[in-house]
Amino acid sequence: MTSARLYLVPTPIGNLEDMTYRAVRVLREVDWIAAEDTRRARVLLQAYDVSTRPISHHAHNEHRESSRLVERLLAGESGALITDAGMPGVSDPGFFLAREARAAGISVEVLPGASAVLTALVASGFPPEPFLFLGYVPNSSGRRVRFLQEVGDEPRTVVFFEVPHRIHRTLQTAAELWEDRQVALARELTKKFEEIVRGPASEILGSLPSTVKGEIVVVVAPKARSERKKRDSAQE
Repeated sequence: MTSARLYLVPTPIGNLEDMTYRAVRVLREVDWIAAEDTRRARVLLQAYDVSTRPISHHAHNEHRESSRLVERLLAGESGALITDAGMPGVSDPGFFLAREARAAGISVEVLPGASAVLTALVASGFPPEPFLFLGYVPNSSGRRVRFLQEVGDEPRTVVFFEVPHRIHRTLQTAAELWEDRQVALARELTKKFEEIVRGPASEILGSLPSTVKGEIVVVVAPKARSERKKRDSAQE
């Protein structure tokens, strides 16, 4: 086992004040910082007087760059990985680099921090245990329908991400599939214009402006036991 270490450092999902003391200390001490978007990273690093220049490490180059970063770790350097927001590796780059580092015998340390998934889950008011996180809704129409059908049959609370330009289509399909299932749409969490809207998908869809901006997390209440019994009886 080498003495080098890779740190996975969560960053704020909106409000810059949500950095931890430990995260700032680690970013100041490591030899290099790999970032999903170096421009956004520089804003964060400058806010906390971190002088290290970030290295680009995103979804389109992580397979190529990971081997180079692992070589630097094996040479005795320490490094940190940050993404645009939240925990690296959760619907963001990070998993591949961490896996390659562990395979090379390098210690990987994960710091706790901001999480859009957990923030939206608790803010929804729906039962938090158990819950299922599904990442982003698929882009293609057929896969999106199948995805939402599975969510509709899920007995657990479900959390997923959606991008602004597809949220209307997703809610329209959900309204057709889920009837009166309760949904919480969380937008711009921890930011100035944070908004959490609750209700059936059809009502939320009707309240949305034609152009939606900001990061979106959708939380779906678990299917009631009475609904599952009704469906099962109809299938018998």
